Amino acid sequence: MAGERTIGDTIERKLEELQARVDPRVFDQAVELLQLVNELYGAGLARVMDLAAVHAPGLVAEITADDLLASLLIANGLHPDDIHVRIARALEGVRPFLAGHGGDVELLDIDEHVGAVRLRLLGSCDGCPSSAVTLRTTVERAIFDAAPEVAIIDVEQPSDQAVVTPVLLGTKPAVVLDPATGCGAALESNLSMR
Repeated sequence: MAGERTIGDTIERKLEELQARVDPRVFDQAVELLQLVNELYGAGLARVMDLAAVHAPGLVAEITADDLLASLLIANGLHPDDIHVRIARALEGVRPFLAGHGGDVELLDIDEHVGAVRLRLLGSCDGCPSSAVTLRTTVERAIFDAAPEVAIIDVEQPSDQAVVTPVLLGTKPAVVLDPATGCGAALESNLSMR
């Protein structure tokens, strides 16, 4: 699906270039035209799926198994499997790989309204941080491929160590959370005590 991603990136780049060069009204008309073409193709795809369901039900499974066609079905709200089924299937697909590295994954929650998935990685890979990153990346890629409408994946990693609460005497630095990772970064660069 790398070729299709490249096409999508090219479309976005061309739209940005067009927006920078033309009158906003012309740009709005170009976007409206693209939306109408997309609606037309979506209606055609819906008709194909209806015909396949009636005349060749086995073909529906083949269509949804194809990465490009599945992504087009999802983009047009036509995929027969809802987000829960697609994510569960994606996690089942990566479980053998995770098990081979001493790990597993638990689906904690799916929030369809914001496109967020909350997971917990289980097990360990002999405490190797790079293996944990590989496992996390594998799980995230599987979910994004199965459910491109997901925008946020929050991965919890349970710790078997006791929770230690550090005490800092002084002013707490302001923190900005990255919505994609849930991690924060201090706004102040000087964390010295006052």
